[in-house]
Amino acid sequence: MFKKSRRKIVAAIMSILVLLFLGTLAVIYSSSYFEVSSRNYDMLERHAELYSLRGFSEDTFGGRFSDTMEPLIENPKNKPNDSRFEDTPTFQLSTFYSVAISKDGDILEIDNRNETVYTKETLEKYASDILKSNKNRGIKNSLMFIVLDKGKYTLVTFMDNTVMQESMTTLFRYTLVFGGIAIIALFFLAVYLAKRIVKPLEESYQKQKQFISDAGHELKTPVSVVNANAELLSREIGDNQWLTNIQYENERMGKLVSQLLELARTENVTPQTEHLDLSRLVIGGALPFESVAFEKGLVLNMDISDGIFVDGNSSQLSQLVSILIDNAIRHGQDGKEVGLTLNENRNSVILSVTNAGKPIPQEETERLFERFYRADETRNGEDKHYGLGLAIAKSIVTAHKGRIEVKCYNGIVEFRVALPKA
Repeated sequence: MFKKSRRKIVAAIMSILVLLFLGTLAVIYSSSYFEVSSRNYDMLERHAELYSLRGFSEDTFGGRFSDTMEPLIENPKNKPNDSRFEDTPTFQLSTFYSVAISKDGDILEIDNRNETVYTKETLEKYASDILKSNKNRGIKNSLMFIVLDKGKYTLVTFMDNTVMQESMTTLFRYTLVFGGIAIIALFFLAVYLAKRIVKPLEESYQKQKQFISDAGHELKTPVSVVNANAELLSREIGDNQWLTNIQYENERMGKLVSQLLELARTENVTPQTEHLDLSRLVIGGALPFESVAFEKGLVLNMDISDGIFVDGNSSQLSQLVSILIDNAIRHGQDGKEVGLTLNENRNSVILSVTNAGKPIPQEETERLFERFYRADETRNGEDKHYGLGLAIAKSIVTAHKGRIEVKCYNGIVEFRVALPKA
C-alpha cells in the first residue's frame, strides 16, 4: 500500500517537473526562434529596400547589364536614411543573395558574391520556384527569402539562415541534455522526499496493526476465562437470564477477537504458498453454504471451470471464498440467487460472487474494504459481523498480489477477485 503511495507521489512530482521543463523549453525555444527570425526578416527586408540596379536602361527594359556592372545597394529615393540594420555588425556580416527578374520572367541579374556555397543556377531555380509558389516570404533550403516588387522588376532576395538554424539546434540539444540530467537528479530527490513524506504514515499504520495484534492477544485470555467461568456457573445454578447475556456477549467478543487476530496475521505474515487446484478449493469452500443459502430462501448457483491452478495459500484462499459467499448470502434478496463463477483469461484467474441487491453508492464502494466499516449502520454486530470480513478478504488478495473490486449493475452487486495465473 505504501509502495503504491510512494510511486504516486514520485509520479506526481515528476509529472509536474517534466511539464514545467517542457513548457519552459518550448517558451525559450519558440521565443528565441521567433525573435531571431523576426530580426532576420527585418534585415532581409531592409536589404531588399536598399537594393537597386545600375546600368539599367529604362528605354530598353529588356536589355541586359554589363558584366562589369554590379548591383548597387543604396538608400532608395524619397526615403529617410534608416540605419537600424545596415550599420550594425550583424547586418554587415550577414550573407545576402539576390535575383532580379523582369516582369516577363527574364533574369536581369543574380547577386551571388559567395559562389562557393550556392551557384547562380541554384539561386535562379530557387527564385523561379518561389515565384511559382506565390509566397512573399519563407525559408527555402536554409535560405530565408522575401519577394519585393521593385516597380520595373521583381526582386527575390535571400539570406543564409544556416548559422541561425545551427545555433537554435545547439541551444535545443544542450537544453535537452542538461535538462535531462536535471530531471534524473530531481527524480532521485523526489524518491527521497516521497519516502520522507510517507514514513510517518507508514510508522503510524504499523503501530496501528501492532496494536490490533497485541490487543487481540491480550483479549483472548480474559475472553477464554470468562467463557470457562460462565460454563461452570451455568452448571451450578442452571438457566439464568443474566448468565445467558454474559455468555452471548462473551461469544460475540470472542468472535471479534478472532477476526482481529486473523486480520493482523493476514497483514503481517507472508503466506506460505503452494501450487494448488483453485477449482476444487472453490467448490469445496462453497458446498457448506448451499444449506445456508436455502435457509434464507436463496439459490447458490455455481459455474466453476475445471483445472484452474494458482500459487497461493489454501487456508487463506478458502477463507476468501467463505467471506465473499457469506457476504453475498447475508445481503441477498429473498427468492433470488447467489452466483459464484471461476474462470480465467489471458493473464488472470477471475473469481466472481454476485447477489441481487440494492446498488451501493460510489462513496461507499470505496470504503467497503476498510476495517470496521459497515454499509448498514443500523446493525451493530448483532449478526456477529463487525465490518472486518471484507478487510480480511482484501488483505488476502493483496498478499496474493491480486486485486479485488465491487461493481453494481442491473440490480446486481458483484465482488470480483483477480489473481495471477500459476
